[in-house]
Amino acid sequence: MTPLLAFDIETVPDVEGIRRLHDIDTDVADNDVAEFAMARRRARTGSDFLPLHLHRVVAIACALREGEGFRVWSLGAPEDSEKEIIRRFFDGIERYTPQLISWNGSGFDMPVLHYRSLVHGLSAPRYWDMGDDDRDFRFNNYINRYHTRHVDLMDLLALFNGRNYAPLDDIAQLLGFPGKLGMDGSKVWEAYQRGEIVNIRNYCETDTTNTYLAYMRFQLLRGAFDESRYQREIQLVRASLERTDAPHWGEFLAAWPLKQD
Repeated sequence: MTPLLAFDIETVPDVEGIRRLHDIDTDVADNDVAEFAMARRRARTGSDFLPLHLHRVVAIACALREGEGFRVWSLGAPEDSEKEIIRRFFDGIERYTPQLISWNGSGFDMPVLHYRSLVHGLSAPRYWDMGDDDRDFRFNNYINRYHTRHVDLMDLLALFNGRNYAPLDDIAQLLGFPGKLGMDGSKVWEAYQRGEIVNIRNYCETDTTNTYLAYMRFQLLRGAFDESRYQREIQLVRASLERTDAPHWGEFLAAWPLKQD
């Protein structure tokens, strides 16, 4: 079985990059630099959501289904650099050549990782292969929107039409899964400023698990799983999470009913 790797990233404003682009003195506080960039963005678009090249990655969480097992974890240690976290992500692709699964990964996560990999001088030949090194990748690679080595489930379910996009939190809850618990992407910058990187990583892990569970339901929808296989996969996730004593998984399981329609 091809390994399945659901993933999610969390980001904050790239304060260092904003300083460089706008020649802002280092004496200006990080929060003021970020607010300057967000105010400019609001004036242009009505939203303070920064362009993707001005995001800095602070967490990447993965949910890996390989062989007989399933596990969820955050890449690296809380104190690791952005470069190290992203390097670990692409090293995993080099090692496993997994099927990637995301929710809005084509619209956000992967473009951010592309830009940040450029900034840090990283190399990811397996990910970027479009058939030059492996002929199989000519017809199914990570880059093409309509190939399946990376399934952006939000994009696919919407039939690649942005007007049809749905939030992961809504879909997860409609499917009977926990959804977001106490944090969302809009709160990450504030949490990061308070030094709550562990909470951010935990939130990223639960979002990744919601994505993976939604993909399991999609496998049932498209006929890759029958009902029995679907229930086995769901129970594998639950059993894996029950074996950990991390508080965020206790909260996640408490919000996940044992029986679903």
